[in-house]
Amino acid sequence: MEREHLFRGSALNAVDAKGRLSVPSFIRQKVERRSDEKLLVLSLHPEFPCLVGYDANYSAVMQDKAERRLGDNPDPLAELDLQASLFAGTVDVPYDPSGRIIMPPRLKRRADIGELAMFVGMGGDFQIWNPHVALKSEARQLRDLAADLLDERGVAA
Repeated sequence: MEREHLFRGSALNAVDAKGRLSVPSFIRQKVERRSDEKLLVLSLHPEFPCLVGYDANYSAVMQDKAERRLGDNPDPLAELDLQASLFAGTVDVPYDPSGRIIMPPRLKRRADIGELAMFVGMGGDFQIWNPHVALKSEARQLRDLAADLLDERGVAA
């Protein structure tokens, strides 16, 4: 993957009552450069209380990451969990010409996404967090980012 096609940046966007959400342009631009399809592949993150997203062509990279994580002697249960989280639980989510998606209800509920969704570029993929959940993360940078984005929007942390 070329370095200029990495997801960089962050944004905090509103989710309406019908689950509609605007995908930030920094996400859409990379998806469109990396794939022929205007869709996001979303799933629950295998380790953190958020969603992970990427373009349709990135699935092979996700498989390689999973195999490296499992190592030479994978635990069958760990392999089942990881593969299910990366592939069985994925949802292809197209976005409209204005860049809006409808959050899959199951993923929205499982990641506890409410009225706000925080997009975080993570290089090869991106994450979508409930910013209030991110405030409780053990990762200092994630906590600080959530606090800053909420502050910029005028929302109490």
